[in-house]
Amino acid sequence: MQRRNLIQLALAGAASGILAPSVLQASPKSNDPNAMAGGVFYTKDAQGRWSGKAGSHLPNIEIKKKGEDVSVKITTDHVMNGYKHYIVKHTLLDKNYNFLGEKMFNPEEDEAISTFSLSKYSGPIYALSNCNKHDTWLSTAEV
Repeated sequence: MQRRNLIQLALAGAASGILAPSVLQASPKSNDPNAMAGGVFYTKDAQGRWSGKAGSHLPNIEIKKKGEDVSVKITTDHVMNGYKHYIVKHTLLDKNYNFLGEKMFNPEEDEAISTFSLSKYSGPIYALSNCNKHDTWLSTAEV
């Protein structure tokens, strides 16, 4: 009886060794970079558990070009209510999600506005606005 159990166990182990790697290495169902929207970060179209909060948390992006120089202004229309509820920072990322810059805010500031200067950049940019209560919000614009 033990020999039969040992053979069954060995066959089951061999089968799992063949099948498990293909299951574990399966690619995600979507190659969409925003597949985490509505869970890890929030967007206008994927507000997740913070549905209805986009108006005051979504970063607004304003782009001004002067020759090859680009100025990016990010604003978040959010009340800065001291340490109780405020925008912690803005972060700017390039088309490959590489860091371009950030601005931390003092909770006692009146508004969340940041400006970044880019030189010779074109393509999409991603602005993140972090709220101390309502997580991270993402907006996209094209330079």
